[in-house]
Amino acid sequence: MAGGTPRIFVSHLSGVAVFDPNGDQVGRVRDLVAMLRVGRRPPRLLGLVVEVATRRRIFLPITRVTGIESGQVITTGVLNVRRFEQRPTERLVLGELLDRRVRLLETDEEATVLDVSIRQLPARRDWEIDRVFVRKGRGGALRRRGETLTVEWSAVTGFSLEEEGQGAESLLATFEQLRPADLANVLHHLSPKRRAEVAAALQDDRLADVLEELPEDDQIEILGKLKEERAADVLEAMDPDDAADLLAELPEEEKERLLTLMQPGDAADVRRLMAYEERTAGGLMTTEPVVVRPDSTVADALARVRNPDLSPALAAQVYVCRPPDQTPTGKYLGTVHFQRLLRDPPYTLVSAMLDDDLQPLSPETPLRAVAGFFATYDIVAAAVVDESGSLLGAVTVDDVLDHLLPDDWRETEFLLSGEENDDE
Repeated sequence: MAGGTPRIFVSHLSGVAVFDPNGDQVGRVRDLVAMLRVGRRPPRLLGLVVEVATRRRIFLPITRVTGIESGQVITTGVLNVRRFEQRPTERLVLGELLDRRVRLLETDEEATVLDVSIRQLPARRDWEIDRVFVRKGRGGALRRRGETLTVEWSAVTGFSLEEEGQGAESLLATFEQLRPADLANVLHHLSPKRRAEVAAALQDDRLADVLEELPEDDQIEILGKLKEERAADVLEAMDPDDAADLLAELPEEEKERLLTLMQPGDAADVRRLMAYEERTAGGLMTTEPVVVRPDSTVADALARVRNPDLSPALAAQVYVCRPPDQTPTGKYLGTVHFQRLLRDPPYTLVSAMLDDDLQPLSPETPLRAVAGFFATYDIVAAAVVDESGSLLGAVTVDDVLDHLLPDDWRETEFLLSGEENDDE
């Protein structure tokens, strides 16, 4: 490596913070943009895709980067906040080059790309992709056993070819620490082909969490490319209210086919939610709140809310009902808030600390009234009870916000002040 210029593997740049010269963070690296060149010349690195605080993705030219160091990228401080749009001649390094199958020229062996490295050219601000870290073999078991090696870019071929069935393991490894909402943002900005490949590689639970955070069009597209049996499994792993919202957008025949493939209990919950109008408490609620019996203790209730799969809003309170424990339950008696559970001895019965002053919501309560109820009483979740007094489910504040915001809010960035961007 001439002149001791640093070499950086791109997987180490995923999620790295980007700072201006004053030390203020302006965003995080989500990808790199390169342009392939003819022959065996290494690709030029054109710049970085940076996600700023509003979740907008912008393009940061590499010429505006003054330093790439351990755990940070330093810029000149001059940023164009126009949304990044990929051009036909450009390639996303993380999104499109990792997991590609290439061929080693010297031995004519097939290999899978695990990573690539970039380096700055001597005495210039230009950067290029110079080396490729690969594993020999086609994937699967061979992918795990095959020899790994780092070769010059010129020693491999196949990056310029359109590839069917490209894997996604290396790409996902670079994003494994992302929250579902952030991984959803990554998927949204991939090509439809790459989006389907990444979705296929995700575990059912992880894909379910990500689908809940995607725009409706992306949800339908991804679900439609899964085999029906797997699509049903993913729907089972989703929150019932989110699964119901997604299924409601599908043609009737397809919706019924997927419901038939789901486990009967999961399908029953979803069908029950789909019977309510979308913008009502019944249409917003989840059928899986934390339900305990009146003879349960504080220790019992705390054990239930410790479940890491619960959202913070659902874990904020437990609902006390006579048996059965699953919704729709027996008579709803009241709510016990998490803070109250922390203040009383573990052996105390939850029936002794009920908050039964607040009237529960009826399933027909319209969205606007639900939002007003939350704002008036400063709560993050509320019980939904039918005319007979049985608990049907609970509405959480995140579901209220989802339906109060514009339909395309996941695709529209908002300034931190709350004003919508108008620079397009």
